[in-house]
Amino acid sequence: MSEGRSVEIQHLGNVEYSEAFTLMKNLQMSRIENKITDTLLILEHPEIVTIGPRARNDGITVPPGYETYPVDRGGGITWHGPGQIVVYPIFKWDLEGENSVAVIIRLIEGWVINALEKLGIKCHRDERMQGVWFDGNKICSIGLSFLRWTSRHGFTINIKTPKMRVENLAGCGLSSSTTTCLSKLGFELDRDVVINSLLNTMGESINRTSV
Repeated sequence: MSEGRSVEIQHLGNVEYSEAFTLMKNLQMSRIENKITDTLLILEHPEIVTIGPRARNDGITVPPGYETYPVDRGGGITWHGPGQIVVYPIFKWDLEGENSVAVIIRLIEGWVINALEKLGIKCHRDERMQGVWFDGNKICSIGLSFLRWTSRHGFTINIKTPKMRVENLAGCGLSSSTTTCLSKLGFELDRDVVINSLLNTMGESINRTSV
């Protein structure tokens, strides 16, 4: 494995999606210009459903009662809201082996799988869609946007989301109730425990460590 890279961790709390979107774009340009090191944003959003190009192209619609926001990342529709961890890696993916988007997505999937396995939850990949799954249920969504091999957007882990909010959404070939949260699958975890496991496994999973 090549020499790792230090990452600045920013815990931002609850942030409106539009505000985070602007922040990501600005940080991405700063990272491209090497004004900052790799930066990991950890936060939560007020409830909103982001709609990527795949969902728009497939004509997928969101049920009434959900606020939506169009985005330019990969993937379809993604629910954001209370009880969910949102992680945005503003990374320059140029370490050894990071030579395709597919590889980068698999690295992130492996990172989440590794972090949850340390907490006694054995998750897996699924051929239906990128992300992380448990027993046929999707609990982590991944969608990135790249410019000069520098990413923005990222991934979510559903810890304890409000009843039937994420479950009511269907899209990109998935039926409703396919996506859910860990608490509904029998795992009651504090979000800080999950975040700490992500940070503790970052080095072995994606060759990066916190500053």
